[in-house]
Amino acid sequence: MNQYETVFIMTPVLSDDQMKEAVSKFRKFLTDKKAEVVHEANWGLRKFTYPVQKKSTGFYHLIEFKAPGEVISELEVAYKRDERILKFLTVRLDKYAIKYNEKKRTEKNKIRVDKTVSDK
Repeated sequence: MNQYETVFIMTPVLSDDQMKEAVSKFRKFLTDKKAEVVHEANWGLRKFTYPVQKKSTGFYHLIEFKAPGEVISELEVAYKRDERILKFLTVRLDKYAIKYNEKKRTEKNKIRVDKTVSDK
């Protein structure tokens, strides 16, 4: 199984519940296809450099997962069919990208732990 990273942008007119429902739909899609979710991050509402479908902002969400290659085409079809998704990008991670992502996550967690310890 390869490791992938997918980022999708949802329309900014969604409520918080609608956004969470859309994310859980794609997470469930991946787990139903026997994918293993490694990491997930909500990047929140961000401004675009240029308008996308006449919108200037969107909700970004990242999912890093391990899955067989044939799952990707099905996932991208699901993105295209969902009217809440403005844009998406899925890439296969090589061994260097996987190590970089793991290192970045551990450093982020270490900073959080150090900060909470120093606050006490």
